[in-house]
Amino acid sequence: MTTGTDHHLIEIDGLTKAYPGVVANDDVSFRIKPGEVHALLGENGAGKSTLVKMIYGLVKPDSGTMRLNGAPFAPAEPRAARASGVAMVFQHFSLFEALTVAENVALGMEDPPGQRELAHRIREVSETYGLPLDPDRLVGDLSAGERQRVEIIRCLLQDPRLLIMDEPTSVLTPQEVDILFETLRKLSSEGTAILYISHKLEEIRALCDSATILRLGKVVGECTPREVSARDMAEMMVGTTLHVPTREAGKGGEVLLKVSGLSVASTTPFGTTLKNVHFEVRAGEVLGIGGVAGNGQDELLAALSGETLAPPDAVSLRGRPIGQLGPNARRRIGVLAAPEERLGHAAAPDMSLTENALLTGVIREELATGGFVNWPKTRSFAERIIAAFDVRTPGPDNAARALSGGNLQKFVIGREILQKPDVLVVNQPTWGVDASAAAAIRQALLDLAAEGAAIVVISQDLDELMEISDRFAALNEGRLTAPRPAKGLTVDEIGLMMGGAHDMEAAHA
Repeated sequence: MTTGTDHHLIEIDGLTKAYPGVVANDDVSFRIKPGEVHALLGENGAGKSTLVKMIYGLVKPDSGTMRLNGAPFAPAEPRAARASGVAMVFQHFSLFEALTVAENVALGMEDPPGQRELAHRIREVSETYGLPLDPDRLVGDLSAGERQRVEIIRCLLQDPRLLIMDEPTSVLTPQEVDILFETLRKLSSEGTAILYISHKLEEIRALCDSATILRLGKVVGECTPREVSARDMAEMMVGTTLHVPTREAGKGGEVLLKVSGLSVASTTPFGTTLKNVHFEVRAGEVLGIGGVAGNGQDELLAALSGETLAPPDAVSLRGRPIGQLGPNARRRIGVLAAPEERLGHAAAPDMSLTENALLTGVIREELATGGFVNWPKTRSFAERIIAAFDVRTPGPDNAARALSGGNLQKFVIGREILQKPDVLVVNQPTWGVDASAAAAIRQALLDLAAEGAAIVVISQDLDELMEISDRFAALNEGRLTAPRPAKGLTVDEIGLMMGGAHDMEAAHA
């Protein structure tokens, strides 16, 4: 591989990009060598996404230059970047739900092989990475974790020289992360450079050779991740001492939410059917539910939120059967939920933040009277969410899709918490959120529990679950293990629970 006279694969010099009211990148410079795994760190809104979009040809810089392999590099579009050997795994999936895995992969290739050969390569590569995929399945029937696999494998089939990864492990289990890291280290040893964005700082320490830290669009530091602590990196990102969530143990009040023998058939051919799920959550308690993506997480949230109806007695609030109540009826009595997919499910992409605040807040915040929306009151609610959860946006009139993933996540979670629910069910509450914002969201969940709410947190982030949960259970193929006290659980025990060791867990119930 030719790397130029200074042996850097890519050189970024003085990149600047401004939008109305905000400078996204301000004179950003750094370099990456062939085979180097380079982390790009920063809070949500620090400018990471804009920077990698310029490298990938999605955004044109206002000023500054890039060089790739010693030659000027200014891709006018992603196709040009890919032709130069730059590939990118996006945080938000860029997939067509009505097409198969193989058809989606083919769309990302300039000269795809025939479908049979491509299907063979997808199976071969996905099995090598320990992320098995059926090339014939419709993307619309895949879980979030499986969709992320499609994105990763689509990029790796391009044999890139520079691979940009934006939160690639958000929906992977620890075991899958280990396998992915083995693959990335192999790519690195073969000379592929990797630009790696993640809010999981221990991952950065384990994987990355170097790191560039952005704050408010500017480079504020560089470090060797292995030589500093995760807390050190987090504090470089935010510029202040990092707040660590604190709480008292759950008070164990009355049982608010009870789920008894919940069995719900999947609404899609490739979804996961819930099978005889039992648990209860008391006032002031946080129940953490872990599991590998695609084991019934979305179906459980839908059954608890009312999107999917269940037998009346299968779900109850304070002893009252609510299984047949829809989402609005459940919101009215205090059962609120925030789903995993923030753009398109939790929020309408093209609607403003004010309009999105109305969608779930109209009942509990009394935002409409006699069928007429009180827009000043609705806007005020949106402004309260933005202020309370530090949502980085020009204002409540901005469209949801204009926010960075982490900022939209803060808005979606904040919208539900500020409505003071009796029961809150959240799926992946801090997916793609930086360390500071994740700590703030977790603290807000703990504060809500301290006020007497019952909280169910569904997450693939085991560190998160162990930090905030009073009890822990795991989903496997639509079955839930018996909840156990989170304190003292070992990684091996958690792994067995996630693998479906139901008989063992029943003995501990």
